[in-house]
Amino acid sequence: MSRPEASSPRPARVTAAEVAELAGTSVATVSLVVNGKTAGRVSQANIERVLSAVRELGYVVDHTASSLAKGTSNIVILVAPDLSNPFYGRVISGIKAELGSEYQLLLSVTGEGRNPSAADVHRLVALRPAGLLVEAPDDAFLRDLPAGAPLVLLDAPGRETQAPTVNFDLTAGIGALLAHLAERGHTRIGYLDSLTRTETFELRRALVERGAAERGMDYIAIPEAASLIDPDGAAAVFAQYWPRWRDAGVTALVCATDSHAYGVLGAARELGISVPGALAVTGFDNLPASAIVSPALTTVELPGEALGRGAVRALMAQRVDGDDQDRAHAPDAAPVAAAVAATPLIGARLIVRESA
Repeated sequence: MSRPEASSPRPARVTAAEVAELAGTSVATVSLVVNGKTAGRVSQANIERVLSAVRELGYVVDHTASSLAKGTSNIVILVAPDLSNPFYGRVISGIKAELGSEYQLLLSVTGEGRNPSAADVHRLVALRPAGLLVEAPDDAFLRDLPAGAPLVLLDAPGRETQAPTVNFDLTAGIGALLAHLAERGHTRIGYLDSLTRTETFELRRALVERGAAERGMDYIAIPEAASLIDPDGAAAVFAQYWPRWRDAGVTALVCATDSHAYGVLGAARELGISVPGALAVTGFDNLPASAIVSPALTTVELPGEALGRGAVRALMAQRVDGDDQDRAHAPDAAPVAAAVAATPLIGARLIVRESA
């Protein structure tokens, strides 16, 4: 019986050292070039030599080996309560665009309507992530969070002194919304809240209430008028409380999100309520569907993609030459302080459409 032919040996993987030798540079220079960190560090001539050597040798960056050497993976984790919300699609797009090809994004969903807690990320930290991006954590989150990765909070107003936080500047957008309603003769407004009661929703409601008072408008408070970020749930809550709002003279309803407003628009049609004739309806987010619902929705635009990009920039500001800092959670850590100082608020603006 003839012996099977020996299989061809697998070609050896090209190393960074081989690229450096061919390019006539150091291995460190090769690393900077292939990871896109040349600004102010590597001359254009050396960049071109390294790239030429990479092409000639067929070099492929081994991110896994690099991660093991650094003690971290190339994974960035986004922890959020409800990634099915269309708003998060834009946030994720911004995160991925800013991360580039060097990092992988892992999504962790905590459950509809429930804020992330430290328990949600204990197992994730075992992956040695390059960073954690956390949407709307609860009060115990920062206290109990396990050490091990840089952290950035998204849309968490009031947490700025506890961790690098990327927030929206809601004041101008809400001011423009209330001015728009006042100009159209509305003197009594209601508010349909979110059941999650996170800081961002508390701030939205508080700014609407305060801004209404400043403009001489009556804010008709019904604290129990709240639902999950779900059109069907919002429709049911609106149908339940509309008689109270109507009897109180409410002619404009501000909703915590566009998704809430979609439910209100649907319920209003079923109840025979003219929008905006008898009731103006507004929201927050400016989701894609807001331009095509009937009537088209007036809303305060919250740029999700800019939020995602800003979160990644704040995360990378905590990294020094690509290495994670174990001190990243310490209140006096220089990378954290720099990230907090360098994180501007993201502007929100009013988009006027037919519903108001």
